[in-house]
Amino acid sequence: MAAAQVPFNKRLNRIVRKHQRMQHGVSYKIDPSGMIVARPRLYNPKFPFRGLLMVLATAFVLKGYMLASLGAGVYDEKVALLQQGTTVEKIGAWVMQSDPATEFVAARLADLGV
Repeated sequence: MAAAQVPFNKRLNRIVRKHQRMQHGVSYKIDPSGMIVARPRLYNPKFPFRGLLMVLATAFVLKGYMLASLGAGVYDEKVALLQQGTTVEKIGAWVMQSDPATEFVAARLADLGV
């Protein structure tokens, strides 16, 4: 009797694993006999590159706006003041330092009269 339970438990474990994989989606196929068979869809988590790009673009526009509204001299003074502070402020100064992309955005915003 115990020998009869082994194939059943093995089949039951295979069904449970397949059901868990189907939580990420299912694709249906028709096999050669005409039956519709559900197969688990492969789960490939993707990195949200579009969201990261939007955050970076917003950061450059914000930095450009601050550079255009304060002026280059005042902006550089404020960044230099941040460089004197704590570790978090030094990281902020590194992020907020003027770069070519920020200067480009600031020039375009200055052309618009911001």
